Amino acid sequence: MKRFLLPLGVFVALLVFLAVGLKLNPREIPSPFIGKPAPQFHLSQLGDPAATIAPPDMLGQVWLLNVWASWCEACRDEHAALLALSQRKLLPIIGLNYKDQRADGNKWLARFGNPYTLSGFDEDGRVGIDYGVYGVPETFLIDKQGVIRFKFIGVLTPEIIEQKLMPLIRELNRV
Repeated sequence: MKRFLLPLGVFVALLVFLAVGLKLNPREIPSPFIGKPAPQFHLSQLGDPAATIAPPDMLGQVWLLNVWASWCEACRDEHAALLALSQRKLLPIIGLNYKDQRADGNKWLARFGNPYTLSGFDEDGRVGIDYGVYGVPETFLIDKQGVIRFKFIGVLTPEIIEQKLMPLIRELNRV
């Protein structure tokens, strides 16, 4: 009888780990970037290839970096929430057009509306890789000193914006 106790104990431990794992939210993957300076980049702007954008341009203000692409169906799902947030004029929303074609990105924004203060053009996805992007859409909240304070993987909804982003935006703007 004792010889069955060890396998039974291991089985019960595995069940406990499985139960805990099933309750985790895959959109809340801990990011090693939280609390660290945002990776630097220098990109041409999507709408104006002669103009550039870089994180130091944003120092002194709280800003949102939203990684998106014209080929991304989930990006279309979150687009209305981004448009509504941009109309509130609480912070600059910077787009990172990820692994896309410049013409496709510009057509997409012309068709659905442009919530972005500026959009950088990350044609080869290198900036996305530097930010640890798993897939689009992904959103980063960056503070006045250029430090990443929040990362969200997946579609931003009005509820997520109100419950998770807005309290952080208010707090970071007070500092």
